[in-house]
Amino acid sequence: MGEGGGGGLDVVMFPWLAFGHMIPFLQLSKRLAARGHAVTFLSTPRNLARLPPGLPEGAESTADVTPDKDGLVKKACDGLAAPFAAFLAGRAKRPDWIVVDFCHHWLPPIADEHCVPCAMFHIIPAAMNAMFGPRWANARYPRTAPEDFTVPPKWIPFPSTIAFRRREFGWIAGAFKPNASGLPDVERFWRTEERCRLIINRSCHELEPPQLFDFLTGLFRKPTVPAGILPPTTNLVTDDDDDDDDRSEVLQWLDGQPPKSVIYVALGSEAPLSANDLHELALGLELAGVRFLWAIRSPTAGGVLPDGFEQRTRGRGVVWGRWVAQVRVLAHGAVGAFLTHCGWGSPIEGVALGQPLVMLPLVVDQGIIARAMAERGVGVEIARDESDGSFDRDAVAAAVRRVAVGGEREAFASNANRFKDVVGDQEREERYIDELVGYLRRYS
Repeated sequence: MGEGGGGGLDVVMFPWLAFGHMIPFLQLSKRLAARGHAVTFLSTPRNLARLPPGLPEGAESTADVTPDKDGLVKKACDGLAAPFAAFLAGRAKRPDWIVVDFCHHWLPPIADEHCVPCAMFHIIPAAMNAMFGPRWANARYPRTAPEDFTVPPKWIPFPSTIAFRRREFGWIAGAFKPNASGLPDVERFWRTEERCRLIINRSCHELEPPQLFDFLTGLFRKPTVPAGILPPTTNLVTDDDDDDDDRSEVLQWLDGQPPKSVIYVALGSEAPLSANDLHELALGLELAGVRFLWAIRSPTAGGVLPDGFEQRTRGRGVVWGRWVAQVRVLAHGAVGAFLTHCGWGSPIEGVALGQPLVMLPLVVDQGIIARAMAERGVGVEIARDESDGSFDRDAVAAAVRRVAVGGEREAFASNANRFKDVVGDQEREERYIDELVGYLRRYS
C-alpha cells in the first residue's frame, strides 16, 4: 500500500490472527498509505506447512477454531518467527517501523537484529492498558484475589471506574494463566511491550478519562499515543459487492421494514456463547416483540436455536448465518438499535452511525467497554446474575425494549447521535493520524 519514497515512511504491519485485530490494523494501514507512506501488511496464507500441527485443516485465525483452541492459534503464530526473520532479512531496504500486536513477543528481538524499531498497536481502549499495567507495577502491587480486580489498580493515582465486576473475574484471570501456547496472554503483552519503542491505541482523548495518555506514558515509560478510533465509512464495501446475493437479500429485507424498527444483533464471529445462552437470547428477542436481524455464525449447528423459534418470529425477524456487511446494515434507515458483545470495533461502528446499544459483553475488555458506553447514556447492558454471569430471556427482553421501543428510546437515540458527532468527526481522525506520523518520525 502506498509508494513511500520522498520522505515517506516504510512501515510493516503485523496483526494477531483474529479478524477483530486484522481489521483495525488494515484501517490504520490504509490511512498511512493514503499519506504516501509505504505499508506492508503481513498475515498468513492457508499454508499449514509453516504452522505447527494441532489445528484443524485450513485454520489460520481464531475465527477458524472454537474459543478453547485459541491457545493453539497463538502457538501456530509463534511458529511464524522463522518466516518473519527470513522476510525481514530478504528485504532490499529495511523498514522504518514494524507495528506489532500484543502476542508477537518473539518479533521485537528479530527486529532488533536488523536495527528496526517496533511499535505496539493495541486495538482496545487505552483504559485497558491502565488495567493490565506494566510488569513492574504488577510486581509492586500484586493482584491475586478476585476482589483485587473489582477495584481500580493501585497504580492509578486518580479517581477511576476502571475495574471488573466479580462475575468477570474469570475473563481477566485467564489472561494471567498459561494457555495451550505455553504463555499467558499478559506475559505476551509484557514481553512485546517491553521491547517496543512506542505504544499506539485505537482510541482518542474524547473517549478516555482525562489525561489518560499522559499517565500511561509515565506508567509504561514510553510514549503512549492515540491513533484515533478509525471509524467505519459506509463505502467500505465496493460496488461490486452490492451484487452479492447474500448481501442483497439482507438489505432487501431491511428495505421492507419501517424506519428505525429493527434491532441488529451481532455478537462477533467468535462469541463464546453456550447453547443455553443462545436459547435465552433468542427467546428474549421473541419476548421483546421487536423486529430483528440476527447475524449469527452457524445458527443451526447443534440445533442451538429453540425449536420453532424461526417459525414463530417469521415476518418480523431474520436469522442470518452467512456474512453480513455490518457497516451497511447499521447505516440502513430501518435499523434503530444494535445488540452487541462490545468488542471495541462494534460499539465504535454502532455509535459512529448513531445507533443506541444493547450490550452483552462476553470476554476480557468488553465489560469495561460496555460500562463506559452505558455511562455515556448510549445504551444499556443486559442484566446478569453477579455470581455466575448468566442471563435469561426476561433480562434480554427488558434491555431490548428499553433501547428499541420504550419511553427511553428517544433519549438513548439522542445520546447516540450526539456521540456520533464525536466519533464521526473525520477531520479530528485525520489529525490523530498526522500526530501519530509525527511520533513515528520522531522516535524512529
